[in-house]
Amino acid sequence: MTQNAPGNDYPLSEVPMHARKGLASTAMVLLGFTFFTATMFAGGKLGVAFGFAEMMAVIIVGNLLLGLYAAGLGYIAFKSGLNSVLMGRFCFGEVGSKLSDLILGFTQIGWYAWGTATAAVVIGKYFDLNEATVLGLMVLFGLGFCATAYIGYRGLEILSYIAVPAMMLLLMLSMWVATAKVGGFEGLLSVVPTGSLDWSTAITLVFGTFVSGATQATNWTRFSRSARVAVLASLIGFFIGNGLMVLIGAYGAIVYQQPDVVEVLLLQGFAMAAMAMLLLNIWSTQDNTIYNFAVAGCNLLRTGRRKTVTLGGAVIGTLLALLGMYDMLVPYLILLGTVIPPIGGVIMADFFYRWRGHYPRLADARLPAFNWPGLAAYGVGTVAAFSSPWVAPLVGIAAAALTYVIVTGMLGARRVSAPLQDL
Repeated sequence: MTQNAPGNDYPLSEVPMHARKGLASTAMVLLGFTFFTATMFAGGKLGVAFGFAEMMAVIIVGNLLLGLYAAGLGYIAFKSGLNSVLMGRFCFGEVGSKLSDLILGFTQIGWYAWGTATAAVVIGKYFDLNEATVLGLMVLFGLGFCATAYIGYRGLEILSYIAVPAMMLLLMLSMWVATAKVGGFEGLLSVVPTGSLDWSTAITLVFGTFVSGATQATNWTRFSRSARVAVLASLIGFFIGNGLMVLIGAYGAIVYQQPDVVEVLLLQGFAMAAMAMLLLNIWSTQDNTIYNFAVAGCNLLRTGRRKTVTLGGAVIGTLLALLGMYDMLVPYLILLGTVIPPIGGVIMADFFYRWRGHYPRLADARLPAFNWPGLAAYGVGTVAAFSSPWVAPLVGIAAAALTYVIVTGMLGARRVSAPLQDL
């Protein structure tokens, strides 16, 4: 199969204009991606640490920053028709880009393993299944969740059109019942925080939880029909969608001392709805996650066989789930919030400063094996994020972008490129 065969989604080239999508399609896929159980745990920590009004301010600020970051990369994806790993060839070099492939691919396969394990463990607890049966469910889910990603963008789109409205309805129902239980809006305002978080830590929690996903949302915003579609879809997915997940987690923590909406639905007496929510919530993110892995893997291996890489990734993710990925979420989230954001910072600096807003066609570009300013900037951004006492992901992005601009300017490597022809 060639890389441009129908359903293979252009893993090694620009997405042509005839294959681009509108706002509804792009936003729905991104909402399916950001509607994710793990994000609710970040909201749960906010719910017990702030009064309701201050908590809402943290959620708005944190998710607005996340949405703007995703929108910046989404605009580049629209302009170029490329995703983050292909953009990596410009800012890190033909061989150097394999670094970002490994980092982005590793993070996504970790998410896939965690989601697969979570679905099996929660269902196992609810139905009181033995360990062997739970392990069997991990295998079933690990191979089953990749089905829509195997189809490609169209498969992700179809599932999102089913899952997102259904999840939205369940979430609104759960919030309505929770609000009534706590005594309405006045009851929410009167809840006294039992924990404490400073604003820097809180923003880091909100922004960092899904920044790895925002960095790779270019896999779908590159299908955008216009800059408006790319930017709005990014804001809808990451400001509104991710923000809603954080808010739901906070609600659960305030009212039920439980941030997971599945557990909340069980407490509210909606057992079947809880199981449906679990599977829709995880599946609609899992297929996007393994799709991300496949795209990074295709660039790493320089192969157009996206479907084969998708299946291979599902097998690896399933094995990691069987090996206990379920218990490693917190340290994994901290790692993601540190090593991923600087990649986005380098990409944006490279596109807007070095290439002045226009990449040449990837097939025509004469790129070095290693773009040392990009690799050095990524290293500086990562170290800055690791050592920052402030919002680590934002520091990593800013440090990487600033370093890239300074080093590129000093070396005189800035260049003017001709605008892309019609894709």
